[in-house]
Amino acid sequence: MLQICAIPAFADNYIWAIRCPSAPRRVVIVDPGDAEPVLRYLAETQQELAAIMLTHKHADHIGGVQALRAAHPQAPLIGPVHAAMPTPDLIASADAVVELPALGLSFEVLAVPGHTLEHIAYYGHRALFPGDTLFSYGCGRLFEGQPAQMLASLDQFLALPDDTQVFPAHEYTAANLRFARMVLPDDAELASAQERVATARRADRPSLPSTLATERRGNPFLRVAEPAVRAACERQEGTTLPDRVAVFAALRAWKDRA
Repeated sequence: MLQICAIPAFADNYIWAIRCPSAPRRVVIVDPGDAEPVLRYLAETQQELAAIMLTHKHADHIGGVQALRAAHPQAPLIGPVHAAMPTPDLIASADAVVELPALGLSFEVLAVPGHTLEHIAYYGHRALFPGDTLFSYGCGRLFEGQPAQMLASLDQFLALPDDTQVFPAHEYTAANLRFARMVLPDDAELASAQERVATARRADRPSLPSTLATERRGNPFLRVAEPAVRAACERQEGTTLPDRVAVFAALRAWKDRA
């Protein structure tokens, strides 16, 4: 089993640290937007940086790479190729498999355009690192992609096992639940989740990870085929929505305005 720790950064980012029992003193870091909290974590836990994995180009995901590589030049950088990103040592492209044999780790690479066009996610060992594509009870903004692309990306996640743990890059759960209850105010599952998350956050505990089973049941962006979500979006838009893509587009636009 992986041991995965959240390293808080900025106002609401999580940098994920992945450890494996077969290599207990080595750690893989996902989306280090800030080097300082990662370097502090490595020093406090006496870990060696074994690799860095990136999901996309935004500064709050890649800003710490240069300093981390300067301090740990042996650690390979893994990620997609994009002009705005550091050049990876290992290119993570669609359907590739990232192998880290020294740690006994292997991750499938999923191309998940929508938030950005080059965005990827990593799946392995029943853990999903979706970057800014999927959040707990929400999804990322469409800065570059089209609704159909983002919906297809989310559909890839729905094909994964229910017991997959989901490690998004931001603590957005409480805000996403507030919106989800605007869409589905009578949903008992969402009401219960809102109480649970509020309790965790008052205690300064992360609301993450989630699971795909939880997201499948509660996340409105994964439920656009459901009549209740469709009806809510049609009421909001004041028109009939012909298909899942139209419902998703309306739901995302609604969230952007909320």
